[in-house]
Amino acid sequence: MADQSDDDFPAHAQTYESFNKLVLFTILFVVLLLACMALGLVGNLGLLSLVLGIGGTIALLIAFAVLG
Repeated sequence: MADQSDDDFPAHAQTYESFNKLVLFTILFVVLLLACMALGLVGNLGLLSLVLGIGGTIALLIAFAVLG
């Protein structure tokens, strides 16, 4: 087996943090998508759900680009 050195820890920690951010982004995007679908289909507020979906997606992308 390969040697495990202490030099690998910062790289692993950075990968773990990046993966956590990706998972958080995906969860928030799915919640946003479901909320927009509920507003559009069940609530009959198609225009509001479209604006909220586009605006929320752009806000998520900007937020995670700035934080990342």
